[in-house]
Amino acid sequence: QVQLAESGGGLVQAGGSLRLACAASGRTSSMYAMGWFRQAPGKERAFVAAISWAGGSKYYADSVKGRFTISRDDDKNTVSLQMNSLKPEDTAVYYCAADGSLRAVVDFRGDYWGQGTQVTVSS
Repeated sequence: QVQLAESGGGLVQAGGSLRLACAASGRTSSMYAMGWFRQAPGKERAFVAAISWAGGSKYYADSVKGRFTISRDDDKNTVSLQMNSLKPEDTAVYYCAADGSLRAVVDFRGDYWGQGTQVTVSS
């Protein structure tokens, strides 16, 4: 079992930055691909970014390319999402997910999910 806990959400003005973190505990988390997803009010959960277990492969949704950066620190068992140039449409609850397969994470089939952290971007 892997437990995931997100942090770093908050209220920020448009154009600002936030850094989200997802702390993993339990089984050897360095062997898992990790990803970030978000869900805005009244909308379905959407893929944001994913990173392979070794960090060599990264994927981003078109809507965040060039603004968000996913990274991982396996010594600290964390995956981070640096969010720059935030827009009001980035407002959502952000979730992290983990799975042994990067494809499973990207396809919303991750075995493990966190509880989410709220990000609100004001205009």
